[in-house]
Amino acid sequence: MSALGIAVADGLTITRRNLIKVKRVPDLVVFATLSPIMFVLLFRYVFGSAIPIPGIDYAEFLLPGILAQTIAMGGIAIGVNLNTDIDKGVFDRFRSLPIARSAPLVGAVLADIVRYVIVCVVIIGFGYVLGYRAATSAPEVLAGCLLAVAFALCFCWGAVFVGMIARTPGAVQGIMMLLVLPLSFASSTFVPTTTMPGWLQTFVDANPLTHLIGAERALLGGAPMGSHLLWTFVWMAGRLAVFVPLALRAYARRV
Repeated sequence: MSALGIAVADGLTITRRNLIKVKRVPDLVVFATLSPIMFVLLFRYVFGSAIPIPGIDYAEFLLPGILAQTIAMGGIAIGVNLNTDIDKGVFDRFRSLPIARSAPLVGAVLADIVRYVIVCVVIIGFGYVLGYRAATSAPEVLAGCLLAVAFALCFCWGAVFVGMIARTPGAVQGIMMLLVLPLSFASSTFVPTTTMPGWLQTFVDANPLTHLIGAERALLGGAPMGSHLLWTFVWMAGRLAVFVPLALRAYARRV
């Protein structure tokens, strides 16, 4: 078997190990799904009537934004979990095994697919309970969910890198919150970008979450796609190109 084939097989083995962990500790999934539900309820019923969106119901505007925000915030957990495993000596055990160096990190990322799929189902399903209806076809809704999951898997490599360089799980969470919160709120998640000051619009228009949200609103709600999908793929490729090598290098130094 080639080196690439061995690395893939090892990565899938670690993925299976992490999925078993999720099965035995369901709290990891429960908390990940309760957060978007609270945000939807809060903004839909507390702020929804105060934030008019011309030509569209606020729930239709809000849900794609909450989906993007949730997968960005959800990426924090993988960095915290990896850092915790290092502290517990789990990675020392991995180092003693004849497996590819990248397997523990790749396996941790791939295992998160289940969590992100559940998040997509919960947000869209809960939206339907509140009266939200997708304005596009089932294949487009499925494409929107697949895009969200793919973006999440690329986005979380930043958290993997921070998990490798931070000293404690608490430090990982603090650093990632400082990085993700501005991206989450300084975007088109809750309000149109045209309502923001001009200096802020410059940042918001370049924000990767803004482009993901724009693509999701097109796939789920039939809004104009524009260049959002293209820029989403550009950001995904860019994060992989930057953070995968950095994370692997930091992992090699850490363990």
